[in-house]
Amino acid sequence: MEAITIRVANAGDYDELIAVWKASGSEFSARGRETREAFARHVARFPGLSLVGSDGGRVVGVVLGSHDGRKGWISRLAVLPAYRRRGVAAALVTACDTAIRAEGIEIVAALVEVDNPASAALFRKLGYSDEISVHYFRKLSHPEA
Repeated sequence: MEAITIRVANAGDYDELIAVWKASGSEFSARGRETREAFARHVARFPGLSLVGSDGGRVVGVVLGSHDGRKGWISRLAVLPAYRRRGVAAALVTACDTAIRAEGIEIVAALVEVDNPASAALFRKLGYSDEISVHYFRKLSHPEA
């Protein structure tokens, strides 16, 4: 096994990213915002902010980055189970945070589901604070969004 390398994700990585999300237990629906086309739009709109970790040519981890011009967002972090506890997630988050901040964004945030203590611990370890309590509201344009 080679050293894990971090590189910018591209639209051609879609199938491998889906495999990582599924293998890691992340919810995934190939409709709405998670279609191949939506992913291609994401990487085109936020060039350099979505990253993959690879072992040789195999994608073993992924993180998506974005921002609204004021606040950056780290989302959809996942690592294949066989590659966990090896620093892959930390490297992906750190690289994504660095790329977002290079865009002039000074606040970087992540939403971590309550039933995901491993991700919460990772973000705390990397210096993120979870001292802000919020209620998360959303309104979907349609059920498959």
